[in-house]
Amino acid sequence: MPIEIKHRVTGKILHTHDGDSLQGADLRGADLSGADLRWANLHDADFREADLSGADLRWANLRGADLRWADLSGANFHGASLNVADLSGARVPPRADWPTLLGMVVDAEAAAKETTS
Repeated sequence: MPIEIKHRVTGKILHTHDGDSLQGADLRGADLSGADLRWANLHDADFREADLSGADLRWANLRGADLRWADLSGANFHGASLNVADLSGARVPPRADWPTLLGMVVDAEAAAKETTS
């Protein structure tokens, strides 16, 4: 059964994913700006170069997700799990928007390895 990803305000369908889960989904380059992905299981999903600006990702499971070069500006990650997610080159919220990252779970050990290599 296809999964519809909808805009968090308008309810407009932004993307339809053929499958019964978004875990490991290939969403490379998808325009998901303003998407409602609260509580979504996006474990190992591929968001390379996707537009997630303004998306609601509160409490989403993004463990192992590939977010390289994705636009994450204005996205809300409160409570999201980003353990071992790859955010290399991603456009992240400016410092003024860091409160949206409160509660985000990040793998500190993996981050330390990234900064020393």
